[in-house]
Amino acid sequence: MNETIKTMQEYAASMPFPVGEPNTAFAQYFIGQSYLAPLSLEQVPVFNVTFEPRCRNNWHIHHAASGGGQMLICVGGRGWYQEWGKPARALRPGDVVNIPAGVKHWHGAASDSWFGHLAGEVPGEGGKTQLCEPMSDEAYNQL
Repeated sequence: MNETIKTMQEYAASMPFPVGEPNTAFAQYFIGQSYLAPLSLEQVPVFNVTFEPRCRNNWHIHHAASGGGQMLICVGGRGWYQEWGKPARALRPGDVVNIPAGVKHWHGAASDSWFGHLAGEVPGEGGKTQLCEPMSDEAYNQL
């Protein structure tokens, strides 16, 4: 059995939420493979996002005229979160990250661990996501 599949199955067995399907719709905005499982599409959309080791999303900004932003609730493995111009923050299950609208940031897995978080878009007026440049290998390798 492929080692990546084996470790993903072990990770998935430890999770209370489904890992989901490969995140092909947004693959161009990730370095590495991510998976997406919609948990709720009503009231506040919530998705379980799973990252294979070293996988991370591009820098991005959640814009809104008022309100808005994003909330991450870490549910498995180990990962990272970083805001533009600030040091990266290590993430573990139980950590919560509140990201106000207008803050440029990225998040993803540690180099040696699968990582999962529940991601929710905070309701806001005129909300949209601006996708920016990738989190470079050079910067990631310094974590």
